[in-house]
Amino acid sequence: MDAREMKIKAAAAALEHVEDGMRLGIGTGSTAEEFVRLLAEKVAGGLKVEGVPTSERTARLCVELGVSLKSLDELPELDLTIDGADEVDGNLFLIKGGGGALLREKIVAGASKRMIVIADESKVVDTLGAFPLPIEINPFGSVATRVAIEKRASRLGLSGELKLRRNGEDIFTTDGGHHIFDASFGRIPDAEALAGALNSIPGVVEHGLFIHMASLAIIAGPAGARTLKANNTGANLS
Repeated sequence: MDAREMKIKAAAAALEHVEDGMRLGIGTGSTAEEFVRLLAEKVAGGLKVEGVPTSERTARLCVELGVSLKSLDELPELDLTIDGADEVDGNLFLIKGGGGALLREKIVAGASKRMIVIADESKVVDTLGAFPLPIEINPFGSVATRVAIEKRASRLGLSGELKLRRNGEDIFTTDGGHHIFDASFGRIPDAEALAGALNSIPGVVEHGLFIHMASLAIIAGPAGARTLKANNTGANLS
């Protein structure tokens, strides 16, 4: 089973949690796109859902495939968000933002009663941090923001390159008009502490640490899809 087949397996398992009439947050990224394709088949067969996309990219795919969309202002409270992740640990803490949509993804997830993560098994880690942490910033004062991030990280024993994300020769710009630092901190032993430190920096718009947001992760591997649930001592894999 190749990587795409595993993503499809995870997306198909997540689709079983979608019920008729749901207000649905729809994530961004390659695994989320497989979910949109499967969802569109169900919609064509009569399933009724109203979706709120987490990016312009997802919105375009939904429109192309016939999935009904609303804005988050029109549907400010959602039943379920289904989205991918760049990393997921045993507490269901996540790193997200590789696709550049982390701010909208976090807003939509925060407006939802539940969040289900879909990923292939390569995204499951013991400790977050192998994947560079996306940190979305306001373009104004970006050097000062970088210095502040480095200082806060240093206090937590973290160091590493903060690389301004680019799209070819141009600086990458998010749907909200912001820039992203990709922070190569390596292992992040205390993700909650780092999240709090980053939240205290005025120039940081948002970061890719999703803490206490996911209620379930569906992880696909060669043997099929399995479920990862958080509990008080870490993960319960079934």
